[in-house]
Amino acid sequence: MIPEPERIADNLRRVRERINAAAQRAGRRIEDVRLVGVCKGIDVERIQAVIAAGLTDLGENFVQEAQGKIEAVGKHVTWHLVGHLQTNKAKAAVSLFDIIQTVDSVKLAEAIAKRCEQAGRTMPVLLEVNTSGEESKFGVLPGNLRAVIEGVRELPGIAVQGLMTIGRMPADPEDARPDFRLLASLARQVESWGIAGVEMRWLSMGMTADFEVAIEEGANIVRVGTGIFGPRGNLPRRGIS
Repeated sequence: MIPEPERIADNLRRVRERINAAAQRAGRRIEDVRLVGVCKGIDVERIQAVIAAGLTDLGENFVQEAQGKIEAVGKHVTWHLVGHLQTNKAKAAVSLFDIIQTVDSVKLAEAIAKRCEQAGRTMPVLLEVNTSGEESKFGVLPGNLRAVIEGVRELPGIAVQGLMTIGRMPADPEDARPDFRLLASLARQVESWGIAGVEMRWLSMGMTADFEVAIEEGANIVRVGTGIFGPRGNLPRRGIS
């Protein structure tokens, strides 16, 4: 039986090989794509194993679950919040995370800004866009994106650095391509508006099943959990709060 740290390191290597191949197809370099290992439901031992294997960016979906892990692992890696954030969790999120990828309303941005001002820091954020139009998903509708940006751009303590989406979850990854293509198009549109203080540095899209398609469409952040850690249904429930 392969020891767990070796299995995770091998999975990480394979994911990076797939990222490299997709980046080459898109005429880009692997260095242009930031890999975030999503550790929802993953215990501290596995997180430490993936850090030892060289991963420098980790993503969490829930503030409460993240707190114990970040306290145990430390902040020598970059922590991304990649799950929906409620306004009443903004204070904890600001203290825990280095970047929040899921800002989907002016109200939430205001809550983050208030806590950032109190903490004397600036939080890089991505605006989450609902590119699939599915009611079950969070995110700004494309037609409302400019209004949200105008409401967020001058908030103290907030630095808008790009867009994020969760594409539809089809059996065929190709079916998610239109969602990723739309997000890339929206980023170009935002850039054309020339809004001061708003960057389109990052396009966060693509997960284990479809990150290669996302990279082909312009993603430079991909969020991979199962591809690195294995199916969560087969993992022990240690570390889940």
